Amino acid sequence: MSSSTPSSSAKVVPAYFKIVSIGSNLADSVPLQPPDFIISRNQFFEELKARRPDELASKPRHPIKVTLTTGIGDTAKASIEVNATSWETTPGQLLKHVLKEVAAEAIVAKVNDTMWDLSRPLGEGDCKVAYLSIKDPDGRAVFWHSAAHLLGEAVEHEYGCMLSHGPPTATGFFYDMALEPGRAIKETDWPTLEATAKRFSKEKQVFERLEVSKDNLRKLFGYSKYKMHYVERFIPDGGSSTVYRNGALVDLCLGPHIQNTKQIAAFKIMNNSSAYFLGDQANDSLQRVYGVAFPKADQMKEWQAFLKEAKSRDHQEIGKHQKLFWFSPLSPGSPFFLPHGTRIFNAIQAMLREQYWERGYDEVHSPLMYDVQLWQTSGHWQHYQDDMFQVPIKSTNPVNQADPTTPKDPAAVDSSIKDQLAPVNASGGLKDKGLFALKPMNCPGHCLMFASEERSYRTLPWRVADFSVLHRNEASGALSGLTRVRKFQQDDAHIFCTVDQVTSELKGMFDFMTYVYELFGFPFKLRLSTRPDSYMGKLEDWDAAETQLKQALQEFRGDDWVLNPGDGAFYGPKIDVAVSDALGREFQCATIQLDFQLPQNFNLQYRASEAGPTAKSESQSETGLPPGMARPVMIHRAVIGSFDRFLAVICEHFAGKWPFWLSPRQIMIIPVMKEAEGYAREVQVLFQKARMYVDLDISGNTLPKKIRNAQMAQYNFVFVVGAQERDNRAVNIRNRDDPATQQKGAMMQLDEALKKIRELRDERKLESAIEMEK
Repeated sequence: MSSSTPSSSAKVVPAYFKIVSIGSNLADSVPLQPPDFIISRNQFFEELKARRPDELASKPRHPIKVTLTTGIGDTAKASIEVNATSWETTPGQLLKHVLKEVAAEAIVAKVNDTMWDLSRPLGEGDCKVAYLSIKDPDGRAVFWHSAAHLLGEAVEHEYGCMLSHGPPTATGFFYDMALEPGRAIKETDWPTLEATAKRFSKEKQVFERLEVSKDNLRKLFGYSKYKMHYVERFIPDGGSSTVYRNGALVDLCLGPHIQNTKQIAAFKIMNNSSAYFLGDQANDSLQRVYGVAFPKADQMKEWQAFLKEAKSRDHQEIGKHQKLFWFSPLSPGSPFFLPHGTRIFNAIQAMLREQYWERGYDEVHSPLMYDVQLWQTSGHWQHYQDDMFQVPIKSTNPVNQADPTTPKDPAAVDSSIKDQLAPVNASGGLKDKGLFALKPMNCPGHCLMFASEERSYRTLPWRVADFSVLHRNEASGALSGLTRVRKFQQDDAHIFCTVDQVTSELKGMFDFMTYVYELFGFPFKLRLSTRPDSYMGKLEDWDAAETQLKQALQEFRGDDWVLNPGDGAFYGPKIDVAVSDALGREFQCATIQLDFQLPQNFNLQYRASEAGPTAKSESQSETGLPPGMARPVMIHRAVIGSFDRFLAVICEHFAGKWPFWLSPRQIMIIPVMKEAEGYAREVQVLFQKARMYVDLDISGNTLPKKIRNAQMAQYNFVFVVGAQERDNRAVNIRNRDDPATQQKGAMMQLDEALKKIRELRDERKLESAIEMEK
């Protein structure tokens, strides 16, 4: 029997713990009893668990109907209706109604689109139940989260340490922990941790879920300042949350989890490092252990091959090798785009500007810094101030400064919006002292622009785009290459329109998004995120917004989209769009957010058509809106999102082999002899005048070495020119994307080459394919 089986008080904890002495390996440690905090914690969990049967018994039992999806994954559609009992039947019990192959792969359920443990009883009312496997992103996240708990149990067992948190990641999972001062995990410790985790896995430890009040959570985790941070910050007084137990580990966790640890057949430690608690260097330095796990051993082998390929595509390595960008410790999280990286940035921006022209967008520039009164009015200050760079402005001039922590009443905006919310000092001038902040987003500034002049229904929709620099105060420990930065730019746009125009605008955005993603070869998925608990505004406005987004998604993709309940922005529901790269990894890029709240906060209005019903209905539904005036709807929209993050995604997607229209190194010209250098320069000038990036190699290297260097640098075309090419005004072309030309190249007349390559660029083709002369 497992030493961690909770059948008696003596078996609440493992029979032994290995407490590591400084400088020793785990294998050399001496078996000792676990720390008192673990014993007390687990005993208290057992006391709380003993009350659970009575709580369940008090729940009403009655028949319910379950619409059961018989396939597996988010794309499964076929379903049957089965009978069940509220507060008794579990999704795991319903697996008997599906094929054995589906039941074997299922690791977690979705109940009415909410992730659900297979062993958790269904609640009140009829419901929909579906199953996910590790092949589904959500299912994989659950599996890796459960494996993180297995790792947490192993490190508690081996170190007697205090755990912080252990989430799933895009490539596995990690767990942070606090060891005694001077102790650190080493690579030589990995085999012992893996062996301990695998032993616990074989014990088939059940993941037990328990709802616990905040007061009892304090008793469970009062020993740990790390766990108490999450208890005090995220759980309201009088509220509750869930804890999960597997074996000897009791952890604060929302779940869900797999059924038991035996489902984790393959487990591997991948790395370890130090990490600051909450990613903030002002906090404790913790030890972090990374791992990955799978239900089958062959999946681990496939994953290791995948990681090897992903490593070869690492955007930070490619960025360094191709001299695209770099970072300085003098400005953490703020990339310096070098000339070749800027070329890619500019090519993407130029493509977007062309589309803005075609699709009726107005481009603007807005300020970098605002008085916090703007953010109070928008509501961002109440929800986002910790993630903003705050800038106190000092002056010797007297000023009456309001408390920046006091939210501004949106109803008071009506009288001040004409003055653009500008506070004044005692002498009547503009405010020159107080608290300002660098903008983390553009939407409040665009609201000011909308309010800066009188608007009419005739001028709507107003589509306004902004490439301004943004700043967000990301924790230093969270910064990672171009994927997580503090300074960035977005293809940010906002559309102010009437209610009647929303549907057509959404259609236009879907078309825009499809066009852009096809240029990069990205398939994409859509996810509708609905009202969060901390929402602003009226419930009826949220319901209306969510209904419009659902209808637009249905028209665009039918049922090919996923509902993500409770994950919307605080001011409105949103459609998140995830693209899949060449390795099948998903990255969120585009977002479409429908917002009724900001126009109300800023009291935005336009003169409505006298012939239509809009003005009457709007003015009657809101106080303070003058007759004949209506409230616009605001749509937040981005296609690529952050330029920085998108550049990281496409860098790894293309593995540094850029399509010609994006490429920072398009053509390399190599003369085979001194006498051909003049012609080579003539060719260079001709293509440069056509606005192409052309380099010339007149180094002392051999011809094969020059060609090889150009190929390694990922030039799309290598032009080799000698006497024959000069005399015939031609070029010998080696095309990176055409293997047939790699050895000897292919001859083409100079004018024809210019024409075809210009067409290749202007049409923004994915492959650098041009028809060679026969």
